[in-house]
Amino acid sequence: MLCVHSPRARRLPAPQWRALRAASLTCSAMALAFPLSAHACATCGCSLSTDAAMGYSAASGWRVNLQTDYINQSQLRTGTHSVSAASVAALNPAAGQEVEHDTINRYTTLGLTYSPNADWSVNLQIPYIDRSHSTYGAATPDQLTADNLSGATLRGLGDVKLIGSFQGLLPTHNVGLQLGLKLPTGRYGGPNADGTGTVGRSPVAFSSGPSAGQLVDTSLQPGTGSTDLIVGAYAYQAISQDFDAFVSGQFQAAVAHKLDTPGEDYRPGNLASLSFGLRDEARPDFVPQVQVNITHKSHDQGALADTADTAGTVAYLSPGLSATLVKGWQAYGFVQLPVYSRLDGYQLFPHWTASLGISTAF
Repeated sequence: MLCVHSPRARRLPAPQWRALRAASLTCSAMALAFPLSAHACATCGCSLSTDAAMGYSAASGWRVNLQTDYINQSQLRTGTHSVSAASVAALNPAAGQEVEHDTINRYTTLGLTYSPNADWSVNLQIPYIDRSHSTYGAATPDQLTADNLSGATLRGLGDVKLIGSFQGLLPTHNVGLQLGLKLPTGRYGGPNADGTGTVGRSPVAFSSGPSAGQLVDTSLQPGTGSTDLIVGAYAYQAISQDFDAFVSGQFQAAVAHKLDTPGEDYRPGNLASLSFGLRDEARPDFVPQVQVNITHKSHDQGALADTADTAGTVAYLSPGLSATLVKGWQAYGFVQLPVYSRLDGYQLFPHWTASLGISTAF
């Protein structure tokens, strides 16, 4: 795939220039990010460029992308504001209330995209999950001490995604449709509803603290055990000689779930996302840009779901840049800054997130 960033392209006639700028935005957007990763809470996944880059292609060929995301969920929030651990524990001072301490997510995702022609492309996303989680468990206000913390490390293959894109609707190929699946490839499951057994495939247990040996909640495992349908649409356009813009939307919902036995069932909540952004391509080899990423997740469902604490709407302002390292190779970095959140229940939330990646086409 050839990305068009040559200054000489600016001297072409307007129709050719617009077509080449559309191709340029396509290639650059592809290098930026992956579809949203959905997990238990409304804030566990990376929402950077959730749809704009997925499968866009202006020329035939392959693209390989490697991205790492860092999401440190270290503050408790409810509704639109933060809340202290002590105030959460005080909700049930006699029996104790679940009080989480932190969850640190490190995602490394290999993306492979193949475009046989300008109309079609298919994208494979293979994520590796490295998640550390700590919780006080069902704690009263006087139990929020270090010796009452239980910790777990969850590592392994996540849920693979396969998404096809069609952008032959217009001659400029700058409007497209998406259809794909998320597959249950990651470890999933946890304790059954009464806590006497195990369900799922190789769920991870706590390794330290009072809960050592007990299985981590189903919603925090590397996979969800569900097959999800993914549909989306996107559009991108050069709005001036130096600026490009995109807008995209995507919806993901579980259509089958392996944990489907009454009393031992789990279905992740539906996920909807909207992203839009602007890129300054005055210097094609060094491109500052900004995105707005908005996601809404509905409640997880089933006897094994933490239904009350898994839904919400969040919005991030995401400044970043991409740069050409050598011919055919691009690197990029973004910081996501939360500007709005409305979370159901009590959830861990990040102060910021970061994404770095490198991409090549051939």
